[in-house]
Amino acid sequence: MTNLYLPKSNGETTEIDLLMVDETGIYVFESKNYSGWIYGNENRRNWTQTFPNKKKFTFYNPIWQNNAHINALKSVTGIDREGLYLSYIIFSERCTLKKITVQSDHIKVIKRDRLIKSVKKQVKNSQKVLSQGEIEAYANRLGKYALSDAQTKKAHVVAIKAKR
Repeated sequence: MTNLYLPKSNGETTEIDLLMVDETGIYVFESKNYSGWIYGNENRRNWTQTFPNKKKFTFYNPIWQNNAHINALKSVTGIDREGLYLSYIIFSERCTLKKITVQSDHIKVIKRDRLIKSVKKQVKNSQKVLSQGEIEAYANRLGKYALSDAQTKKAHVVAIKAKR
């Protein structure tokens, strides 16, 4: 499923770029279309984007951002099983991942050109944690959030801009 707008406890929404429900888990993808050099640490609030001209910009930790998505999923579905959710942070090929520090096994930070290979490997090497019935029930429960209307999308963007 793509572009799911899930409700948060404060009345706002959070947008999941891509979600895959598989026998081996629930894969939550956050896509970043950045260029330059990227530096980040799983445990730091902000990451850094650096350009050859020495300009630097910080951005909110995408792992933390995806954790918020996963928490919204847990709230909406009522499913919070250990090891069920897998977080993938996907950067475009236009950047270089310089120093990215991640200790957690359930989190991957990779470039887009490695996505399919990485997910296939993860699926192949993981145990089944969901039955076919659970997958269908989960997909049915979340499907309505993927069919967001223009008003929901606009309200989401307005709320993000208001925070800046």
